[in-house]
Amino acid sequence: MSIFWIFWGTDVIVAVIALVFFVIGLNDGPVSGENIALWLGIFVALVGVLFGGWALRSNGYETWAVILLGIIAVPALLYGLFLLLAIILKPDWR
Repeated sequence: MSIFWIFWGTDVIVAVIALVFFVIGLNDGPVSGENIALWLGIFVALVGVLFGGWALRSNGYETWAVILLGIIAVPALLYGLFLLLAIILKPDWR
C-alpha cells in the first residue's frame, strides 16, 4: 500500500468527521448563519485537498499529491497517535 492511499484515506476520515460535527452542530445550534461561511471554507478546503490529490496522482504527479494530502493527513495521524498513547499509557495529567 502506498503512502498516497494512507494519506488519502486519512483525509477522507477527517472530512467525514468534519461533516458529522457539522450535522451535529446544525441540530444543536452552534452552526448558524453567522459562521456558515467558516464551515463552507472548511469543506471547500477538505474537498479541494481530496480532489486535488486525486487529480495530481491521475496526471502522474504522485509526489505532489502526497505533499498536498499530507497537509491534512500528517497532523491528523499525529493527533490520532497522541490519543492512542494517552489511552494506552493512561498518564497522570496533574
